[in-house]
Amino acid sequence: MKNFAFVFPGQGSQAVGMLDAWADHPAVAETLRESSDAMGEDIGRLIHEGPADLLAMTINTQPVMLVAGIAAWRVWRAEGGAMPAAVAGHSLGEYSALVAAGTLNLAQAVPLVRFRAQAMQDAVPSGAGAMAAVLGLSAAAVVAGCREAQASFGPGSAEVVEAVNFNDPVQTVIAGSKAGVDKACELLKAQGAKRTLPLPVSAPFHSSLMRPAAEKLKQKLADTAFLAPQIPVVNNIDVAVESDPDRIRDALYRQAFGPVRWVECVAAIKARGIDTVVECGPRKVLTAMVKRVDPSLTGAALFDPATLAEVRALLA
Repeated sequence: MKNFAFVFPGQGSQAVGMLDAWADHPAVAETLRESSDAMGEDIGRLIHEGPADLLAMTINTQPVMLVAGIAAWRVWRAEGGAMPAAVAGHSLGEYSALVAAGTLNLAQAVPLVRFRAQAMQDAVPSGAGAMAAVLGLSAAAVVAGCREAQASFGPGSAEVVEAVNFNDPVQTVIAGSKAGVDKACELLKAQGAKRTLPLPVSAPFHSSLMRPAAEKLKQKLADTAFLAPQIPVVNNIDVAVESDPDRIRDALYRQAFGPVRWVECVAAIKARGIDTVVECGPRKVLTAMVKRVDPSLTGAALFDPATLAEVRALLA
């Protein structure tokens, strides 16, 4: 069998009905039951019926993406799939990776990510923050452009814009105040960005504006029992593999207001001798990112019976 890693997507991959293709699988049914009990509402119905705008609310998106990733993971294991050599998750997906690794159980993780989502939503008033994807410029150019944009508001300004998701060599997401992001987009387009795409999100995730949310999350994390992971988990904030529960908690706290270093995460996965990366969750967002980061890696996605068969054949 090939040396492989599993990776878990974050917000943006959700879709109404994303578990319907294997809703009859016992592992999926059990995952939905556990999650609904832990959250105090019918999460299976929310995923199956939506509507899409309700699913896209961050207080719903974060728990449903966790559940979708773990449902796919549990199907893989129930069908005899081997343990990966490492796991990682993009942003919120890191919580799914930690559940897969045995650091958290699902009943702990679902209310934890709902709390995280609510804290993030409350940190910045609706419409005051923004995010945008910048295409066609190097990460260094985007970081410099953000600094220039923020400086243009003058000393002491409350406007903020930062590079927060380093997704591939020429795709970087920026976040901050709406005026800050708008100004950065204007500057970066003038400096050669192919496109700047505003993202339909409700808060400026991973920016320093999320620090109040992170402080709330810090206490919640302290009150949650963590175990040492059974599989190496490459984290977003430090691109590190931690085994100490307190260091894992601290990384999750800092991740809330710090960047997702996905390009480096992919490189760290490859450095462990891994040649195949399987995205565990709906769609193929990370699969495409991985190939853009390193075309030598083989990417695949696992989200329904057909892709399960494909992944099993690929890894055989």
